Amino acid sequence: MSGTSLDGVDVALVEFNNTHQPKVIHTHFLAYPSLLRAEILALQHPTQNELETTALMGNTLAQLYATAVNQLLSATKLQPSSVVAIGCHGQTIRHRPGFKDGIGFTLQIGNAALLAELTGITVVADFRSRDIAAGGQGAPLVPAFHHALFFNPKVNRAIINIGGIANITYLASTGAVLGFDSGPGNMLLDAWVKQHLNLNFDADGAWASSGMVIDPLLSAMLAEPYFSLTPPKSTGRDLFNATWLNAFLLNKHYQPKDVAHTLVALSAHSIYNTLVQHCHVVDEVYLCGGGARNGLLKQHLKFLLGNIKLATTDDLGLGIDWAEAVAFAWLAKQCLNQHPANLPEVTGAKGTRILGAIYQH
Repeated sequence: MSGTSLDGVDVALVEFNNTHQPKVIHTHFLAYPSLLRAEILALQHPTQNELETTALMGNTLAQLYATAVNQLLSATKLQPSSVVAIGCHGQTIRHRPGFKDGIGFTLQIGNAALLAELTGITVVADFRSRDIAAGGQGAPLVPAFHHALFFNPKVNRAIINIGGIANITYLASTGAVLGFDSGPGNMLLDAWVKQHLNLNFDADGAWASSGMVIDPLLSAMLAEPYFSLTPPKSTGRDLFNATWLNAFLLNKHYQPKDVAHTLVALSAHSIYNTLVQHCHVVDEVYLCGGGARNGLLKQHLKFLLGNIKLATTDDLGLGIDWAEAVAFAWLAKQCLNQHPANLPEVTGAKGTRILGAIYQH
């Protein structure tokens, strides 16, 4: 998995038993070189000769993914033949469901064919396109996985993955499932920290904690129309980017650390507001993703949630850093077993679909 945070590649070696519950055998992280991260960011918007640049970037990513996989196998002393398949999300370059023709598109690059060649392992990739072709958002896809693992008929749970974008899975005790992107997670804060501190992220929200929330700025940003949309809905860098943020800062003279704290508050409030608007009764909230390590963000969420239990997926047996990588192992398994993996009530698709394209080795 390589997500919108653009920090690197998460690899999880996962074993599924007869109950389909995942057992994480080993994990590995390979950071993106800073130049690669900058080049991927540049591709988020139209650039000169972007078709060629995107194709070559896909090759570069496949090589990086292969390195990460091979490093993990080396650490576990396993042969490629021991692995049934690689579930590869790829790097999202654009996500525009419904754009122009009502169908739109999503693009995750990573040259799955090359990845199969370099690893000697079958690759399952391109998980989102089939759902979009069926009229869906193509996202979020992990709620089906969350439901398989975390549904409890005695409590109403929300699983919140906070990466670059924050997405919510609501598992009602009745069995009903909702899922959608609430808005920015770490994405805007990471970009702001990079601009002002030349760091990739604000560890534990330390710098943001030295500032204060700018209430007029927070209110202005929360007026973004996306936040009031009714699910199904999904978003990404196509909306929440530096241009979006700078529009609120024009002719303002805010302290950078105060803007940082306000961006943390934006993530927390947009998550909480979405829970209130669409998830009705929530008994427990479990966080995963990089945002689950941001102490300031958790502090804001704890205040907003009040008496609602706040914990992490560590408490449910799934490490916060590996939740999405394990999810795409599960999605790959679903594809190979010819089982549907989308939830139409989450994505808005016309029906359930088998997701993913298989590159056999």
